[in-house]
Amino acid sequence: MSEIKLAAEARTEFGKGAARRIRRENKIPAVLYGHGSDPVHITLPGHDTMLAVRHSNALFSIDLDGKSQLAVAKDIQRDPVRNIIEHVDLLIVTKGEKIAVDVAINVVGESVPGTIHLVESQTLSVQAEATHLPESVDVSIEGLEAGSHITAGDVKLPAGSELLTDPEHLVLTVAEPKGEALPEDEESAESPEESPAEAEAAPAESE
Repeated sequence: MSEIKLAAEARTEFGKGAARRIRRENKIPAVLYGHGSDPVHITLPGHDTMLAVRHSNALFSIDLDGKSQLAVAKDIQRDPVRNIIEHVDLLIVTKGEKIAVDVAINVVGESVPGTIHLVESQTLSVQAEATHLPESVDVSIEGLEAGSHITAGDVKLPAGSELLTDPEHLVLTVAEPKGEALPEDEESAESPEESPAEAEAAPAESE
């Protein structure tokens, strides 16, 4: 995908109190680092940044003091209750540079009727060109039968991407759903049968 432009402002206040004030202004504290340069503390526009980070491995063009810098989000800290972004770590990148990222797995297709698929790994680690990072990779289960499995090495990666995860790492399996067996004592309780001894011991009804 194309780069997402974000207008940043230099930040001089630090600490929890300053961060809360920034967020009250609908902005997000962030730090820009990498390539041997000193970290630069900035603020980002809240709404635009929230929309931008919905795209996994998005490439940002950070506009600061009239200069643009390419970067990718390496860490996004969120409030677990309010689900708001509290801070973003941005890694400086350059065109042609390769970096390691985690890529989401997207399962497509349908396995044989009567089977289910079990995802063992939600992401794969890959190395790719910083300006062409994949957002996700498709893993097809079309027509797979029970007992089938897919490893990281089986996944077809986008051109220019190199697998970093162990090729033998299990990604998903296809299996038959297992129903819960009825316990023997419940089975006997559902269909009780009177034994001959119990029949003989039963008192006869008076006429």
